Amino acid sequence: MAGLRAARSDERLTPVLSRFWDADRSWTLDTYRHHGGYRALSAALALHPDDVIGLVKAAGLRGRGGAGFPTGAKWGFIPQGDGKPHYLVVNADESEPGTCKDIPLLYANPHELIEGIVIAAYAIRAAQAFVYVRGEVVPVLRRLHDAVAEAYEAGLLGEDVLGTGFDLELVVHAGAGAYICGEETALLDSLEGRRGQPRLRPPFPATEGLYGCPTVVNNVETIASVPAIVRHGAAWFRSMGSEKSPGFTLYSLSGHVTRPGQYEAPLGVTLRELLAVAGGVRAGHELKFWTPGGSSTPILTAEHLDVPLDYEEIAGAGSMLGTKALQIFDETTCVVRAVLRWTEFYAHESCGKCTPCREGTFWLVQLLRELEAGRAPAAEVDKALDICDSIAGKSFCALGDGAVSPVVSSVAHFRDEYLAHARAGQCPFDPRRSTLFAGREGRG
Repeated sequence: MAGLRAARSDERLTPVLSRFWDADRSWTLDTYRHHGGYRALSAALALHPDDVIGLVKAAGLRGRGGAGFPTGAKWGFIPQGDGKPHYLVVNADESEPGTCKDIPLLYANPHELIEGIVIAAYAIRAAQAFVYVRGEVVPVLRRLHDAVAEAYEAGLLGEDVLGTGFDLELVVHAGAGAYICGEETALLDSLEGRRGQPRLRPPFPATEGLYGCPTVVNNVETIASVPAIVRHGAAWFRSMGSEKSPGFTLYSLSGHVTRPGQYEAPLGVTLRELLAVAGGVRAGHELKFWTPGGSSTPILTAEHLDVPLDYEEIAGAGSMLGTKALQIFDETTCVVRAVLRWTEFYAHESCGKCTPCREGTFWLVQLLRELEAGRAPAAEVDKALDICDSIAGKSFCALGDGAVSPVVSSVAHFRDEYLAHARAGQCPFDPRRSTLFAGREGRG
């Protein structure tokens, strides 16, 4: 929040979702309405549902949860006239290491999401919507529950929304703290009361999702972006970003940066530009490596400072934009130790449903621990890559691919550092300076 407030007037930023996060009681209905809230809902409900879907398609909004799939196309997959209930599910199970955009959005301005939910549900003809929130974030859950209660009382949810005849029930569901439930089909199983594990596809959620009915699963930021598109139009949205990655988004800067926080900017801004707004890498240090979209995306280095942060350009650089979680690491960080910590996380969070992920992540942890401690010969680096090859593309869901991304990319960029551990017989970094964030002094 501090980083955001300090940079609101910077011309490189485009505060839309975050435009009044620093306002007094920003989370309340009165404040949201003071800033134009729910005007988009009235406009959307005056349109035919297919026209709302067409507007989102024309805007080119892409999913903000990781893959970047076109939102309007996903809504359009929902079959109409099938006689089944339709469901909208908002994925707020933000669990990716380094990702911290949806929780601040929900905490500062939950009504932006609620308005987007009503519009999206109207468009896909859903009478029931769910927000699946990570259960540990109790303050956010309380604030979201309060906002939903305000919306019901104001006639923005429930029966006959704004007197239009459209009905919508919204349920806030607290998850049980499993990373795998960020995967959309595992989330649906958890929402139905079963153990969260990914489903075999096809069928896809658009035809057989929640309770076997057509379901749209979207990320918080994706749905929260819809009211602004309805208010200002598709051309306005496309005036920001690039041709294939239009619009604005929230970039989360953390780690060795002077002013960490949420920075809302057009897609296609560069890390160099964002660092300039955030005060740069902490004083006296230089950038070593960074993640463009959380720990499950291949790491990049200082050579990639000027790569536009959009889906196509980051893919061209060998990584993924993901959740725009920009974790910044300076030269004091041991890359082997950082990768080990991430791999331990993925091994712990593997649901165990498929052998490549369950066994592969376990053995990666054992091998990386030996490499980090300098107890493994140099040849074990290639063995780690062999294990990664046995996981990537062969696991039941994308967790396996995400788990091997930091390993493979770190070896590609920093093989010499892995070999230095083997030569030294220990980690060549001072243990007091090689933790992920190098203590409080790294926060500026």
